[in-house]
Amino acid sequence: MTEALHWVLVSSFGVLGIACVLLVIMQLPGTWIMLLLGGGVQAADFWWLDQAPATPGWWALGIALILALIGEGLEAAAGAAGAAAGGGRKRGMVGALVGAMVGALVGTLFIPIPLAGSLLGAIGGAFVGAIAGEMAGAEGRSLTSAFKPASGAAMGRAAGTVAKVGFAIAVWLVITTGLALN
Repeated sequence: MTEALHWVLVSSFGVLGIACVLLVIMQLPGTWIMLLLGGGVQAADFWWLDQAPATPGWWALGIALILALIGEGLEAAAGAAGAAAGGGRKRGMVGALVGAMVGALVGTLFIPIPLAGSLLGAIGGAFVGAIAGEMAGAEGRSLTSAFKPASGAAMGRAAGTVAKVGFAIAVWLVITTGLALN
C-alpha cells in the first residue's frame, strides 16, 4: 500500500510539475510552486513511508532550489541587461524591469491568449518601460534615441523568459527523478 501511495504522489507531482512549467511561461511563480509540491511529496514519503532523512528527494530539492534561484536571477536581469546592451542608462534598465512586471499583469488580463498574453505583455512592458525610463528626467533622451535600448530590453526579456522556462524544466526533471529514486 505504501509503495502504491508513493508512486501516486510521484506521478501526481509529475503532472502538476508540467502545469507549473506552463505557469512560468505565464510569468507566474510556477517554479516555486513546483518546489513546494516536491517538498510536500518528499515530506509525505518521509512521514508515511518511514524513509531515512538522507533520501535522494531531499538532495534533489536542494539542487532544484539552486536552479530556481539561478533562473529567477537570469529572468530578472535579462531585460535590464538588454537595455544596457542597447546603450541604455540606469533609468532605462529600471524602467525595463518595472515595465516587464506591469506588462505581464496587463497582458494576462487583456490579451486573452493563454500563455501568450503574459509573455507578450512582459516583453512589451519591458519595451515601454525602457522607453519611459530613457525619456524621463532632465537629461531624458528623445523617442528615437530611446528606441535602441528599449528594443534591447524587449529582446533581453524574451531571452530571460526562455532561459527561466529552461530552468523550470530542469527543476521539474531534477525533482521528479529525485522523488522517483526514493
